[in-house]
Amino acid sequence: MKRTAMMITAALLIAPATFAARVDRREVHQQSRIAQGVKSGQLTPLETARLESREARLQREKHDMREDNGGTLTTAEKEKLNDQQNRLSRAIYVQKHDGQHR
Repeated sequence: MKRTAMMITAALLIAPATFAARVDRREVHQQSRIAQGVKSGQLTPLETARLESREARLQREKHDMREDNGGTLTTAEKEKLNDQQNRLSRAIYVQKHDGQHR
């Protein structure tokens, strides 16, 4: 019982740091997906500009959130960023597969 409680406590302490790292990794991954779409011709210049603009806005928002909280993100902010990244990820997919080519 004691061991289970210790494991749960450790997981709860590690989870916020893991989630923040996941947010950062997703940004890198989404940037590479956009770059791959440009390289393959799946994204037009206008689509690329729109996606890059959304990504930049998301980056600024994350930066501002961290500034407001002394360099960290609250759980609610992480969830908000995750939702926004989910929407951006879907937009990247849709734009890459909409049949338009440059």
